[in-house]
Amino acid sequence: MKIVTQPRAPRKLRLNLAFAMIAASAFQSGSLVAAQASQPKTAANAVQSTSPSDTVRDFYRLMRERKFREAFALSIYQPAIDGLKPAEFDDLKPDFERMAAAIPEKVDISGEQISGDAATVFVRVKDEENKDQAEPVGLIRLNGRWIVGDRDNQLIVTKAGSQFFFNARIDTHHNDVQDLMQRISLAQVVYSQQHAGKFGDMPALIQAGLIPKDLEGTESTGYRFRIIVSPDGKSWTANAEPAQYGRTGRLSFFMDRSGVRSSDVAGKPLSSTPQED
Repeated sequence: MKIVTQPRAPRKLRLNLAFAMIAASAFQSGSLVAAQASQPKTAANAVQSTSPSDTVRDFYRLMRERKFREAFALSIYQPAIDGLKPAEFDDLKPDFERMAAAIPEKVDISGEQISGDAATVFVRVKDEENKDQAEPVGLIRLNGRWIVGDRDNQLIVTKAGSQFFFNARIDTHHNDVQDLMQRISLAQVVYSQQHAGKFGDMPALIQAGLIPKDLEGTESTGYRFRIIVSPDGKSWTANAEPAQYGRTGRLSFFMDRSGVRSSDVAGKPLSSTPQED
């Protein structure tokens, strides 16, 4: 999934979008893919999808209906779902809910192309200017049925198994935190220019519209952020640690005016001195 890392206006953070992009931007070439081995039977196998377009429609419908296991059984991600324990599934469910929320009520398919055991379905979506464009959705034929996905990286999902979505979430969070740290640094520059050279703490930067309010909690980022400003306002540091080590992140981050450092210290705050990490 493609993640844009340039700073942008405050909005819901990219964790929400990263998972939504799996569904809404749809498994293009380069997506992670499923096993070649036989798939276990699930309730979704009862859905008779006779064409790639039928599979895409069924996938989106099941996602909108919040039937996540059945929907993923029509995709390359079935091996990542089948091994999840109930508690693990519940942990990931908010991410799946955000994916479902990104799917439009009506899926307008403009055509499909089939080449052997691979296919592309073109879903009509709106671009940033509200213009129609065809978004390609890749599929493969596996064990006689079409599933959403491709074969390019099929070993990745099978190797990761039930840890796949957690690993994807962690990788996304790490990228997001790195981006957000850079954004905090830029925000401090702007803030200091507007406040006689003094830097701002988190509430001040949020109130100024320079960083997103999401940083006050952990739901969107999976991380706890802190910005500490010296008593005279002339210096600052920022830290970020995973809210749940091994589930929402593995790296801890530290930043001051010299830059950002990160390291796996079992979820503990990263020291300001590199030699102590």
